Amino acid sequence: MSPEPHATLPPVRLPSDAELARDALVAPLFARAVRLARWAGPGTRVDIGGELVAAQLPEAAAALGLDPADEDGPALASQAWRVAVDTGLVDVTEPEEDGGEESGTAAPGEDLALVAGGAPGEVLDLWLAALDTVLADAAVPDLEGLVDALDAGGEVDFDQLDWNPQREADFLDGVLANLYLLTAAGHEASGGPVPLPVLAASMVIPEDMGEPTDAVLEQVSDAMMRLDDQFRQLEPIGLVEFRPVDEALMREADDEELATGPVAGPAAGDLDDEDVSRYGMVRLTPLGLYGIRARMMEAGVRAPAVGELADKGADALLDAVCDYPEGAAQAEMEQWLKGREPSVAAAELLAAARGSDEGGPLRRLRCQQALAPAGPEVEPAVRAVLDDPELGGLARVWLAERGVADVPAPDGAMVFWLTIDTIAAQLAADGETAELPLLMESLTAHHAGFFDQAWRSPHPATAHVLEAMGRLHPDRKVAKEARKAAFKARSRRL
Repeated sequence: MSPEPHATLPPVRLPSDAELARDALVAPLFARAVRLARWAGPGTRVDIGGELVAAQLPEAAAALGLDPADEDGPALASQAWRVAVDTGLVDVTEPEEDGGEESGTAAPGEDLALVAGGAPGEVLDLWLAALDTVLADAAVPDLEGLVDALDAGGEVDFDQLDWNPQREADFLDGVLANLYLLTAAGHEASGGPVPLPVLAASMVIPEDMGEPTDAVLEQVSDAMMRLDDQFRQLEPIGLVEFRPVDEALMREADDEELATGPVAGPAAGDLDDEDVSRYGMVRLTPLGLYGIRARMMEAGVRAPAVGELADKGADALLDAVCDYPEGAAQAEMEQWLKGREPSVAAAELLAAARGSDEGGPLRRLRCQQALAPAGPEVEPAVRAVLDDPELGGLARVWLAERGVADVPAPDGAMVFWLTIDTIAAQLAADGETAELPLLMESLTAHHAGFFDQAWRSPHPATAHVLEAMGRLHPDRKVAKEARKAAFKARSRRL
């Protein structure tokens, strides 16, 4: 599975494997599969394919504490049995197709011991196998339609069913990838719930489309109803928390109202949280975030998690967190610093922050952020770079913020180098934000002849920064001066 192309997906924060394993064990469907695996014995009979024989489904339902007389009981038992078989919690011996035996046998599988005695990672591997089974089931259409689509030879007529197995699996993978991205954007183990129409629209409406047509809105409504059914199936395995579409709403609303209600409907701004939730709400659980990340990584997608750089060097850390949002970058750097001797860690970070390459300014900004919470124990490492042309300005800022005495004043060249470096880092981190013009205005207002000095700075990003000032500075006259200075800076480097 894969989301839309991203250089690097936003990193996510996950609970420990032990916490996730505990969540897996209490997921209703997985817990039922475990109970049936323990229930299986000499008297258990299975059909070809490993399914429980129909006559034993009421007994299996009773073993799960369900009402055998309720049609949902045997259905839930059948689903749990499939999960138990597919995960190896149960071993089945199927009957020979041409043999005399009417049924096969089943017994607890070797992997059942991992539930109580395995490491958290082993429990999670079992849960991931169960998730694969549930996702495959969720991509299958309504069974009544499936029966109607059987041809005379017993094969499924996919054209009549209007169902393409790979297309359906890809659709569900895409939905879960989008939900993962929405969750990861919050940089938490689980984000807030997402309205179902928003998720459906993300799969149907092209990004460059203006007002959706009636036909597109009908597609969104259809997708929303498919997702309503699929998320009902995915919730019991612990992947999502889901509030289904209000059945009364489905009776009242037409396709356009369903598709646009909480998104673009005429009264969307007047909807309160309760109104929005009637259209269906879903969010990944922490276990679900773990599961979708694992599937993405298996498919070759880079999906980082906060804390995975803790055993890497400072150069790998700074290179990676330059692609992270600020909150996730700060969390990753805090994890990296834990357990390291502060002065040694500070020296490693400062060394890794050096460089005249395009990524240098943002590495230095991340280094500065990493050292911001540090105490006086790192002061010797910071003082050691006071004369460094790339790090001296950073060091002076760190020392000045702590009121340290006897900090040598920077010369003019270092002031302008640090100014260029700071703006280049902000541009790399956040792009052309609304705050940057204010910063630029303040710099030029407090430095007479700013551009006469700035274009001479040997910083490799000088021309780039001056061009940005020419675009963003709120004063037209000053912006023109910036563009002239940028031309001089570029000419100087030719």
